[in-house]
Amino acid sequence: QVVVVESGGGSVQAGGSLRLSCSAASKSTPSGYCLGWYRQAPGKEREGVAALDSTGLTSYADSVKGRFTISKDNPAILEGTLYLQMNRLSVEDTAIYYCGAVPWASTLWQGKCGGHEYGYWGQGTQVTVSS
Repeated sequence: QVVVVESGGGSVQAGGSLRLSCSAASKSTPSGYCLGWYRQAPGKEREGVAALDSTGLTSYADSVKGRFTISKDNPAILEGTLYLQMNRLSVEDTAIYYCGAVPWASTLWQGKCGGHEYGYWGQGTQVTVSS
C-alpha cells in the first residue's frame, strides 16, 4: 500500500514557475520503485510528464524537456518527497497534475513509469497558466 499526496499547484502567468511536491508513504520498503508526474488537461487523456526511479534515473516527455526537473529528497527509498520544478510555463501546461507510484522496479520512458496503470495515485493538483 502506497499513499501519495500532491501539493503546490496554483495559478501563474506564462513564463513563470511553480514547484509541485508529492509526499509518498509506504507500509513496506520495496527494493525498487518508480515515481512519476502525470497530467491531464480538459478533454485529453492523462499523459506522462516526468519519472524517476530508485537508481536516480529520470525520464521526461519531449514537451517538457529543458523546462521541468524531477527530483526526490532520497532517491534510494520510495518514502519521502518527490518534486517537480516547472519553469517557463506555457498555457499548454495547464492541467491537473498527478503523482503516481509504482512500488517495484520499472522501466521509464517518455516521462512514465512502466506499469503505472497498476500503481497508486494521488488526488491531483491543479496548475493553471494564463497568457
